Amino acid sequence: MERDRLTAFTDGVLAIIVTIMVLELRPPEGALFADLARLWPVFLSYVLSFVYIGIYWNNHHHFFQLVDKVDGAVLWANLHLLFWLSLIPFATAWAGEHGGQAAPTALYGASLLAPAIAWYVLQSVIVREQGRDSPLRQALGRDLKGKLSPLVYLAGVGLAFVQPVLSYVLYAGVALTWLVPDRRMESRVQG
Repeated sequence: MERDRLTAFTDGVLAIIVTIMVLELRPPEGALFADLARLWPVFLSYVLSFVYIGIYWNNHHHFFQLVDKVDGAVLWANLHLLFWLSLIPFATAWAGEHGGQAAPTALYGASLLAPAIAWYVLQSVIVREQGRDSPLRQALGRDLKGKLSPLVYLAGVGLAFVQPVLSYVLYAGVALTWLVPDRRMESRVQG
């Protein structure tokens, strides 16, 4: 299969995920700005989830510029990632409606942890397919962010049962680290 078909399919699925999330945003019952202000947890959960989907889309775009061959293993690993990403709208809606509650906060963290693990599986499959001198492997280097992010999500899931607000601080902190462009990947793609 051509790489471009896989990336186009992924782009389409991610666009649908974002659309589902925005459709979950409901207007307030009242017509006052105070009514709108009460929806801030819903809006913040949407913003954070939108950022995460954007991060995955951006990194997927860069990864697949370093991939020439797409086989069945890569297709399945990519579908595995998309499956977990497709659950983010559900977790986002529940967390937004019940912001600050332990179970929705923990589930939201789990909905971030699962795609992070799937991402690791996808990149491992690609590196294995490309061989020891994989361009992707060289671009990843030690991949400190990729290895630490799941641990932070896991800590956030546990912390949700103690102090849910701190879980969101961790989740947002991971997103902020991924918003910083990875120079190694950029230079490998451009070079």
